[in-house]
Amino acid sequence: MWLFGVVNASPDSLHEASIVLGPDDAAELARELVALGADGIDLGGQGSTDIATVVDWEVEWARLEPIIPALASIGVPMSVDTWKPEVARRALSAGATVLNAADGMQTDAMWEVAADHEVPIVVPFLSGPDPRSMALVGPDPVKTILEFFDARLRDADRYGLRHRCILDPGTGFAPPNWPWEQRYLYQKEVYTRLDELRQFDRPLYVALPWRRTEQRDELLEIVVRAQPEYGRVHHPDRVRDIERRLGLS
Repeated sequence: MWLFGVVNASPDSLHEASIVLGPDDAAELARELVALGADGIDLGGQGSTDIATVVDWEVEWARLEPIIPALASIGVPMSVDTWKPEVARRALSAGATVLNAADGMQTDAMWEVAADHEVPIVVPFLSGPDPRSMALVGPDPVKTILEFFDARLRDADRYGLRHRCILDPGTGFAPPNWPWEQRYLYQKEVYTRLDELRQFDRPLYVALPWRRTEQRDELLEIVVRAQPEYGRVHHPDRVRDIERRLGLS
């Protein structure tokens, strides 16, 4: 699996060790992630969790602008994780090489940004306009995800961008205050059915669990066994260890 290690320029990430305070801090963390098995870096400047404060795009961009050149100098691919087209356009112009579109590519403005830059596009499933407005999905979550991707890929066809799309089932996001047990069952169903998402003949991308609990470790192994092409990780060494144990490396 090709892994993006996470660097957060937002101050309210739940994974505190991923938060960086400036370009030197970001470069140090990025090098550590690559040494542990990451192939690239995913950089974000806006948290998407319940505790995150949503900021204007100018504030988000101010967090990212000094960091992007530092990460670009490391020489590995770098995605920008944002749902704001103003940030995406500036980040791609400044050196980001992948668009991790946290809006699910649901607006023409984001497709226009993608059309102006010849980069891969991570398209996550969302059940709302942005990650913080996710709603419960049911009774068949995979059917809902497939319908979403079908619509987004038809949007991509209008811009001639289907070939650049990478599909993310959006399991890194969740409705506000969704109890863990419910989220666990939801993720387990989606992960055990990842092959159904391959009907579009596009690569898959999964935001991998990082907390260490028995259930989360189970979910991580299910995903690694399914072998999506891409993963977003805080601890790439854990994924590499599982791959070696399963004979997948």
